[in-house]
Formats: sequence, C-alpha cells, structure tokens
Amino acid sequence: MSGKRRGATEVDGEQEGHVRKHVRVEVRRHAARRLNGARNAPLSARRQRRAARGRGGVRDAAIRAGARRPAEKGAKGLQGGQMSTSKDPDRHVAALILARGGSKGIPLKNIKMLAGVPLVGWVLRAAVDSDIFHSVWVSTDHDEIEKVAKSWGAQVHRRSPEVSRDSSTSLETIQEFLCQHPEVDVIGNIQATSPCLHPHHLEEALEMITLHGYDSVFSVVRRHQFRWQEVKKASCECTKPLNLDPANRPRRQDWDGELSENGSFYFTKRDLIVNERCLQGGKVGYYEMLPQFSVDIDVDIDWPVAEQRVLRYGYFGRVTPEVVRVMFCNVSGCLTDGRIFLSSSAQEMVSVNVKDTTGIRMLQREKVEVVLLISKEDPVVRSLGKKLAKRTGCKVIRVGEEPLDDLKLLVRRMKLKWKDVAYMGNDKPDVNCLNLAGLSAVPADAPVVAINAAKYTCHQVGGMGAVREFAEHILLQKQKAKEKLMKTFLDFMKS
Repeated sequence: MSGKRRGATEVDGEQEGHVRKHVRVEVRRHAARRLNGARNAPLSARRQRRAARGRGGVRDAAIRAGARRPAEKGAKGLQGGQMSTSKDPDRHVAALILARGGSKGIPLKNIKMLAGVPLVGWVLRAAVDSDIFHSVWVSTDHDEIEKVAKSWGAQVHRRSPEVSRDSSTSLETIQEFLCQHPEVDVIGNIQATSPCLHPHHLEEALEMITLHGYDSVFSVVRRHQFRWQEVKKASCECTKPLNLDPANRPRRQDWDGELSENGSFYFTKRDLIVNERCLQGGKVGYYEMLPQFSVDIDVDIDWPVAEQRVLRYGYFGRVTPEVVRVMFCNVSGCLTDGRIFLSSSAQEMVSVNVKDTTGIRMLQREKVEVVLLISKEDPVVRSLGKKLAKRTGCKVIRVGEEPLDDLKLLVRRMKLKWKDVAYMGNDKPDVNCLNLAGLSAVPADAPVVAINAAKYTCHQVGGMGAVREFAEHILLQKQKAKEKLMKTFLDFMKS
C-alpha cells in the first residue's frame, strides 16, 4: 500500500491530466450527440456485444420469453454514469429496508460495523443517492437501529410486535407498512444484508416498472454451479444431476449458467402486495447483477472476507475519493491514545505509534498533505508541536474549541473545497468537520456522537494504528478511482 503500483492501469501526473481532459471532452460530445437525437440511432455491432455482456442489466423474466435478450438499459447507458432520471411525479416510490433487532445469527447484525460503516448504512447510502425514491424508510423494532437509520437519512417505521416475531415474514411487515402509508404506489424492498448495492442498480431496475410496464422486478446473479439431487444418508438411492449431462459436461465458457435470486432488492407495485399478497407477480422481470456486487451477509458470515469485498466493490458515495488533497488529523485521541504519562520527575508525556507515523508517510508519498491539529486547550500536546512536526514532516497547527472555525479559512487559502478534504477526529468538537469532509473517520473508541458523523469507523483505537488504517482506506479509494478513470477512458476509446 505504501508504494506506487506500476502497470497498464496506472494513471499519474501529467498523463492523468490528459486522460481527465480527454474524458471530459468525450462526455460533452456524447451528451451533444444524445441531445441531437443520436440516442435513438442503432448501436454498432461492437457496442451491441458489449451491451449483451454488460456489467449486469435487465432481462425479461416472463416465461413466454424463453431465450435470453440483450440487456435493456435506461438513460444512464452502459457504463453506469449519472442518470438524469427524476422522481416519477405520478406515483410515490418508497424504499423500505427491513431491520429487525432480533437477529439470531449475528446479534444486532444490521448495525454492526462493516468496513467502517453500519451494515444498514451501505444500502441506505445507495438508496438516498439514487434520487429515485420519494421516501426512504427503515422498518425496525429496536431503538439503536432507529438512531442509526435516522443518522443515515432514513425515516423510521416502528413495526408492531405482531410482525416482529421470529416467525414473521417480510411480506407481513411490508403489508403493515403499506396500510399505514396509503400514498405509496411502488415499494422497493431493499435488503440490509447487501452492502455492495450501488445507486445505478436501483435506478435501472425501477425503470423496468416506470418505463417498461413491469409489475414486479427483483435482483438476480448468474451462477455457474452444477447441481445434484440430495440423497438422505440412510437411503440406498443414488444421486442424479439436476442441471447437466455428465457425459457432455460443458466448459464454463460454453455454458450460460443459471440465474438465482441474490436478495438485494424487490420492486413491487402496491396492488400486488395488498390484493394478491405477493412480491413477485403480474408481469415479472429480473435485474441481473454481477457476482462481485452480490454479497449477502446472511450467507457470508465471515465478516473480514465480506469487508474486503465491500472495500473493493462497495458504494462510497457521490464524492470521488481521488480528489482528496489534504488530511487533517486530530493529534489527541487519534495519533495518541489520549492518555498522559507522568514520570517520577514530574514530566508529562504522550506516546505515538510507529504504525500511525508510517501511515502518514504513505499519504505523503501519494501527494496527500497531512496537517496535524493540536488543541489550544491541551498544554501537554501543544508543547510537543515542534517534535511532532520534525518526526512526521507534517505542518502542525493549533485549533480552538470548534476546529471548523480555524479550518474554514485554511481550506479557503489552500484553494480547496471540503470534498477535497479528509478529516480524522475523535469527539464532539470534530462533528462539523467530520460531516463536511469528503472522507472522514474516527477511531473505534470514539463516542457515538462522533461515530454517527463520520463516514468511516476504524477497527483500531486511537494511538494504536487508527491513523494508519484510515490512511490505507484513503489510498484504496484513490486507487479505485484511478482504475475507474482509466476504464472510462478505455471504454470511450473502444466505442
């Protein structure tokens, strides 16, 4: 993580600037062609093949359709850029995430931290940023889940005890919600356990209902797994293949595989749920997602493995991470553990972890300036300002009781915007900066008020590697953004 990756996908310095400029020009040309009616022109053979392969898309699930059809795409196009889709003024579309507090497998799983974000926060971020819902709701029976849901921009439906039992079904809870909200015409039931969901998945799936006349749409993933009939241990019966001929076993590349529900979301019109008591009915369609986005925590309970998938394929919000140019880090409670050591000679000391200073140097090598913040009210840390500056190579500045008052002017002088800033704090005075910054983090031992304001919560506590962890998170997002930029460039060159 500390060194630069070299390879075909690396875009640095002047080359990166040329790529950005070229992409912007091509995007403007593409928009102009669409405005002039080119959107209705037939696709080239190459682009038709790309559309058929796609990154996942719409397929007709009606039984009469039989053969597979090429992916239907909405206004957003093949590469998942921003859509101009606005909310349907004629019908109320609501997102509903079911998050009961009584999870048997993992206690309070829905708000357990996954890659620095509460599990339910990942799908709430995608739902809110999609801009297709008139309202976003979390249905829960637990006070802590309610607090987290509201902090991520959702409204809360307090479900009744009748639909909060272990035996209660999702359908029963959704029916109760619709009875209390007669204004809702289409419900998007999003599973909290699908943290790799992106806004474009929701946008394109809803288009099947709003533009193509489907009554219900659900998400699927393509699996290449040969299935065999189960045989009881005491039985003498032999197993049989369910989806292959062993004598003509196909190669993976010669077999289309099978579609399975991945549980990410179910869009359904109100009438189906209320009158026919089902989530999948009428004119049924499915939306295919690629396997890397189909992470289900109900099945994948190996939390560290799930975290690695989310860090690679999760949705981190609208702000492009690679624009981060500076990181502000509070020394007390982040770079140190907040403790003061007293020696027999009455000297007061604090400790700094080598892991964290290494993380700072990693950022500096990637041209991210690191500024350390010390409080004017903390005489011990204040006296160490020069030593910290010498050891870390960072600028050290003093801030008052409200750090934002001092940093606003500094950000302006640096000719930056807050989306260009990463901020690491650890307590209530940091909340405003944590909310404003494009990327923000707190150590694992930060109080709840700071955790709720941060975009990332570290596994490590202050002074024990939390700064290093956040540095790695920043660099990972930066690398992902560079790879995405290069992919966009190559796609434009091919089309």
